[in-house]
Amino acid sequence: MARRVPRTTLHRLRTPRRFHGFLKSASICVLIAGLLSPLTQATATAATASNDYCGGQCSDILPPGENGNATLAQILLNQAFGTQPSHAEDQLGPYANLATGYSTLTDATINTFFNDASFGVPSDQVASTEKPAGRSDVTIVRDKKTGVPHITGTTRYGTEFGAGYAAAEDRLWLMDVFRHVGRGRLTSFAGGAASNQGLEQEFYRNAPYTEADLQAQIDNAVAKNGARGQQALADANAYLAGVNSYIDASDSGRYFPGEYVLTGHKDSVTNAGTIDHFKITDLVALASVIGSLFGSGGGGEVNNAISLIAAQSKYGVEQGTKVWESFRERNDPEAVLTVHNGESFPYATKPDDAQGEALPDAGSVTREPLVHDRTGSAATSRATGASATAARTALSSAKRGMSNALVVSGKYTRRGHPIAVFGPQTGYFAPQLLMLQEIQGPGISARGASFAGLSMYVELGRGQDYSWSATTSGQDIIDTYAVELCQDDYHYLYHGTCTAMDKVEQKNAWTPTTADGTAAGSYTMRVWRTKYGPVEYRATVGGKKVAYTTLRSSYLHEADSIIGFQMLNDPDCVKGPKDFQSAAQHINYTFNWFYADSQHTAYHNSGDNPVRASGVDAEFPVWGRPAYEWKNWDPAANTADYTPASAHPNSVDQDYYISWNNKQAEDYTTAPWGDGSVHRGNLLEDRVKKLVAAGGVTRTALVQAMADAALADLRAEDVLPKLLKVVNSSAVTDPTAAAAVSKLQAWVTAGAGRTETSAGSKTYANADAVRILDAWWPLLVKAEFEPGLGSDLYTAFTGSLPVDEAPSAGHGPTGSHAGSSFQYGWWSYVDKDIRAVLGESVQGGLDRKYCGGGSLSSCRDILISTLRTAAGMTAAQVYPGDDQCSAGDQWCADSIVQRTLGGIKHGRISWQNRPTFQQVVEYTSHR
Repeated sequence: MARRVPRTTLHRLRTPRRFHGFLKSASICVLIAGLLSPLTQATATAATASNDYCGGQCSDILPPGENGNATLAQILLNQAFGTQPSHAEDQLGPYANLATGYSTLTDATINTFFNDASFGVPSDQVASTEKPAGRSDVTIVRDKKTGVPHITGTTRYGTEFGAGYAAAEDRLWLMDVFRHVGRGRLTSFAGGAASNQGLEQEFYRNAPYTEADLQAQIDNAVAKNGARGQQALADANAYLAGVNSYIDASDSGRYFPGEYVLTGHKDSVTNAGTIDHFKITDLVALASVIGSLFGSGGGGEVNNAISLIAAQSKYGVEQGTKVWESFRERNDPEAVLTVHNGESFPYATKPDDAQGEALPDAGSVTREPLVHDRTGSAATSRATGASATAARTALSSAKRGMSNALVVSGKYTRRGHPIAVFGPQTGYFAPQLLMLQEIQGPGISARGASFAGLSMYVELGRGQDYSWSATTSGQDIIDTYAVELCQDDYHYLYHGTCTAMDKVEQKNAWTPTTADGTAAGSYTMRVWRTKYGPVEYRATVGGKKVAYTTLRSSYLHEADSIIGFQMLNDPDCVKGPKDFQSAAQHINYTFNWFYADSQHTAYHNSGDNPVRASGVDAEFPVWGRPAYEWKNWDPAANTADYTPASAHPNSVDQDYYISWNNKQAEDYTTAPWGDGSVHRGNLLEDRVKKLVAAGGVTRTALVQAMADAALADLRAEDVLPKLLKVVNSSAVTDPTAAAAVSKLQAWVTAGAGRTETSAGSKTYANADAVRILDAWWPLLVKAEFEPGLGSDLYTAFTGSLPVDEAPSAGHGPTGSHAGSSFQYGWWSYVDKDIRAVLGESVQGGLDRKYCGGGSLSSCRDILISTLRTAAGMTAAQVYPGDDQCSAGDQWCADSIVQRTLGGIKHGRISWQNRPTFQQVVEYTSHR
């Protein structure tokens, strides 16, 4: 295998004392001589593809590259010279180049920017063939272009063994990192860097599982799913056997990931140390991380309560509630919809007479501390800052789910077959969280992407004659309960009985390593659990001391979705859109699922939506009492009645579907704020709707629509023209403002994109206009709304919905330089308010006109004043610089960085707002 380095080379390597700048070039050159010896490969063989009905019209891409493992020698070379291991970044260039190449795209050149996702490997493209562990029932073929594993088994066990072996070959270190994240043990494993502290804290707060909890989830998932449950367990065990076989082989052969040496788990000279085998509970720990990141809509009820109280404090209860509801936009009539045929799917709607609300007394809310007993570097300001950020992210309803989809019915395409361009935005990491693979074996036939360590099935990809993908949906499956305290702060009333909370702790300690020089430190994470979930806040309600807990329907059910993925991979299970929807119904995380074959398209919203008690408003905390619990809720297993599949937004063969985490359908309330008149979903809606109206849609046209939207500034495209209409309602006489208006107008006329002047220029066209809007937006929003709302309410609302999310901003768990942008912001509020001031028609408007108190001239004065200030701000002020970029570097501030989760680094690429893994499909026939 190309990933192996001869043992003799590694035996000579000693661990450097420092990871950065640790070797002089001369010693590196000596090292190289032993690194590049030829490697033995088995004879190349071709794979067959008689079961492929895509006709060469399926493509995919997943940067930076398939190979996410690197030996110590490869890491050292990368750090010193930038040398890349084979297939570590060969998908990064094509992915990046679409930003400047899409305008001249043709169907014939799509695979210049994507991979051919046909089944099998042509004989002249086989790079290697492997029989893992010498097994006769499975073969792993890797292609020359990307190194993707094509796993073919003659037995089910062998197939899954091969999937596990290939996963470990490509992502072993990453898998190990995230099984520790899922258990809250990352710092003890990988080092005490503040980012590691924040990461483990964010997930442990939401999923504080014991080992018994993890095992119970497996047992329950198997027990309730009959033969499919038993098959899933057998598949998982075979997969783990493959993973562990690779661990043993790479350990004895000394070609394991070099990060194990750099973090002190292995010795490069003696090979002392161990790489722990994976066990089945590790898969649940991994799943809990992925589900929390991308598939757990809801939460934020305490923040909602705080902002409602602030509104009622300023305006009185009745008027304050109206103000709050207008900003919440639960069911905005102007919101872009995925199911746009007028069908209604009521869920989490506002009750006529709310029951059981437990709103906190003003000023009484405190966040439950997670971290205790800090020592050493855990007590620094940087560490405590990371903890605060992690807590805000974990407790917010604004999950960074991301992802988009564009699907067009065959009725509107040139060839008469449906076309889809879709994929998840999972951030950018090195190695990537997802990995590509093809799996062919008894009951499995699929190619696509899977999260590392959970790749016993393809999770997003294609089958023999169909493809599927997902976007995060965000409907509310998390509720907050107020439990009344008794005896002390760690006992609560449950059904009238004073009951002790369950204390769960994880103690972590670290010392400096070559990879992470963070000084020694330690802390204890402590979570208090109740039958209503973990405690997240403390407060008083009507003077009574309470703890606020969060109960998630997928809590204690992280393993349940495996059945849905198993079904999606089974060609005998999915033969059409209804079968697809049935499979998606078995996934308990909150996702929008999309489907296309040669004849049909389909959509289904998944997730275990609890049936709430009558009168309960899902927006706010309610009392932890029987009357307000989920219907037929069993606290021991955390099961309840869930809304039927037919009540979830679903559709077959709609003219087109778009999704960019926008509202699913009429009356279907999602937990995050911001589903109003302007949403990034509009960037897709406007383009796809226009294509469908014209007819004759091609793969090229749909990719171009996606790529054009990926470079659009939502504020500039959908809101700026209205702002300029106010500004230009009278002649602009101030020279600074006039010059800014001229630049902004020219940018809008040019398409309002954040685009390079030419490929690789690292300079934006209309750079001054981009800078001005980036500076102006937060200033104008504050000047427009704070006077009318008051500082307390304005601040409270920004706690539920941030004002802006430009490309250079931070993005929750994925950090800055994450690509995904314009998911959350005040663009809808500004749009509705400015239109109202202009006297234009507004459906579902705000409770009043805010800009200038509703006066057009006063509003104009505010806009011009803030615009003048923004125009005077330098690039260095707007883009202050960070660990990646110098101050004032606009392109770099926006650029995408593959955040390192291991020892290999990659270069920055120009900003795009598009899926990380993406498919382009048009099936030509069907079974």
